This record gives sequence, structure tokens and C-alpha cells, in this order.
Amino acid sequence: MSSTGDQAATALLAGVAERFEDSTDFTIGIEEEYQLLDPEKLSLVNRFEELRDSATGPFADRLAGELISSEIEVKTGKNDTFASAARELVEGRLQLIELAEQLGIAIGITGVHPFSPWQEQEIINTPHYARVERELGYIAWVNNTWSIHLHVGVKGADRAIAVSTALRTVLPELLALSANSPVYLGRDTRLHSARTQVFTKSFPRCGIPEPYGDWSEYASFVELLARTEAIVESTQIWWSVRPHHSYGTVEIRICDGQTDATEALAVTALALACTAAFCRDYDNGRTLPMDSRAIIEENLWRAQRYGLEGDMIRLVDGSVHSMPQAINDLLTWSEGQHGPLGLEPFLAPIEKMLSEGNGAQRQRALLASTGDPAAIVTESIRRTRDSAHEALDAMKVGATQ
Repeated sequence: MSSTGDQAATALLAGVAERFEDSTDFTIGIEEEYQLLDPEKLSLVNRFEELRDSATGPFADRLAGELISSEIEVKTGKNDTFASAARELVEGRLQLIELAEQLGIAIGITGVHPFSPWQEQEIINTPHYARVERELGYIAWVNNTWSIHLHVGVKGADRAIAVSTALRTVLPELLALSANSPVYLGRDTRLHSARTQVFTKSFPRCGIPEPYGDWSEYASFVELLARTEAIVESTQIWWSVRPHHSYGTVEIRICDGQTDATEALAVTALALACTAAFCRDYDNGRTLPMDSRAIIEENLWRAQRYGLEGDMIRLVDGSVHSMPQAINDLLTWSEGQHGPLGLEPFLAPIEKMLSEGNGAQRQRALLASTGDPAAIVTESIRRTRDSAHEALDAMKVGATQ
């Protein structure tokens, strides 16, 4: 082992456990990724730097790059309630759309772009992404994907690791609900989430992590990675759920980006409800699930392939039930957290998604009726904007009642 590796291991873990000990339960941060589009051709355009540099004031600090120059991320700050994070996210979406339109850029969200080829996308010029591109090459080049991430404050290092491990078991349901990327490179892929295949199944240290029992066990693995120079920063661990070293949060990263703002809030609200329910069970002395990676991966495949139209294996007894039933079971199990966290109005769209379809099902229906992948982009641009206005209007009405 090298002295450089030893120093990197020490640096990566310095103060992180303490950060979790000082964390506050259920603070919220949300990150949403957007496509930068040509309004006429509907293809991706490499204009991230131009769009970012045109932003001023506090909003400029909320914009970030995400690997390719045809993508931009808008992130909320640290919020004490889900309602305040939701409002900030939706207002940020509308601010971005307004700013982009001034530059002749259209904004949309789907988990992958329906037809723009990866060969036309440029990697942004930052030290982090330059390292990613240099080390991963083709794997980085083809990663043209859009997602939504939820950060949840969880107090206590051992508790955060136990909850992160438990959350692995509900990632398939969250993916199935959020699936929004069935059309890729001009074709119906037969997957409901092609994004999962392009990113989660390709990147190293990605997807479902191993179960870790406590902070010490997790930290030993991170130390090994750093000491052997596999990673130089903790964000090179791209798991679908991970403890975030800088924020003292548990970060849930499995969901496809959501065209509809109300559905973006629904899937993140469900992820928060599950996180809070696992914290409740931990605090009540219940043993949290530490199921094998293999069985969770099987359910994740079913979610990726069939979305809400498939089924999944119950981890408690090995029986099979429908994905909508599995999601309803999560709602029932976490119900005690909905009221205290103010999640009920944000979870309401899930019933409609289960009965009428989610983003993936709507995209497939649109492609079948038009035969044109560009129609998906046109609809994405419209709904990315209109649904944000609808979500904001609903929040304003709710605040006055």
C-alpha cells in the first residue's frame, strides 16, 4: 500500500461519522436533472456552461453540472420540511425554464433522451468529471441519463448505515414507480427504465451495495477503496443509496428523472416516508432488513424491465405479488410517517400513477400512436413546464386551507 493511499483513506473519512452524529433527522434536499434541448430539432444541445453562466443571484448557486454539457442540475438547499423543499424544487424548475428560454434553449426531463446519440454529447470541463471520463472512457461517454436524488438527514452514524442498508430493499419499488425511460436511440427498448441499464448497470461501484451492519463496517470498505487508490473522493461510490459524506444525509439515487413535477414530488415523498419508517423501526429496537444483494437485484431487474406492469418477490417469504401491490404495501407500512412529515398531499398522485400509468407507460403509448420518438420530447417539454405550474398552484391552494 502507498502512503498516498493511506492519506486518501484518512482524508475521505475525516469528520464524516461526526457529521452524521450532528445531523438532524429528516432535513430534506432534492436534486433534479434536466435535458437541454433544441426547441426545433428537439435534440440535445451542449450549452450547459452558457446556461449556468447566465444565472445570477442565489439561483446561480443552485445550478450544477452533471457529466455532459447537454444536462444541468437544479438543487434545493437544506430544508426543514418536505413542503418547503417541494416548493423550492418546483420554483427552481420554473426559474430554469424561464432562464433557458431567454437563450433559446428548451427544457425537458425523461430518464434518457429518446433519440439523441451519445457521440454528440460533450463532457463538461471540471476536475471531477475529467477524472470520470479519463478513468471510465466509453462507460462515461454513453452515460446520457437524467435522474432525481433525495437527501434525507439521518442522525447517528450507525443508524444512518443501518437505514441505508434497509433502504436497499425498497429500491425496486421506487424504481418501478419512477420508471420514465423506455425509448432510447429511437427505439422502444422493452425496458421501462433504460436509464438503469445505461448508468446503474455500467458504472463501477454502482447499483445495490452490500449490506453493512454499522459505521465501522462501512468505513472499513471505504478505507480499503481509498487505500488501494480505487477512489480519490467518496462521490466515486455511485450506489443507488449511499451515505453522503459531506452532508450527513442518506442519499437515494435510484429514481428516473420525472417529467411531471407532481410525480417527482410523489416518488421523493415515498422515499422519505420509507426512510422515516426505517428510522422508526430502528429506534423501536426492530432489526432492519439486511437481505442479500442477489435477491434485491432480481427485484430491481423486474422493476427495470416491467415497471408497474410487473411483479416482485416478497423478501419476507419468497411469494410473488404485483408491483402496484408492493408499492401500496410500502404506503401502508410507512403511513404513520405521512402526517407528521406533511407528506399526504404529495403522495396523493401515486394512486393515479398506479391506475393510469407512469412516465414509462405514457411514453410507450405515445410512441405506439405516433411512431415518432420526437413526439416524446415535445410532450416532455410541455409537461415539464405545465406540471410545475400545476404543482405550485396546488401548493398555494393547500397553504391557504
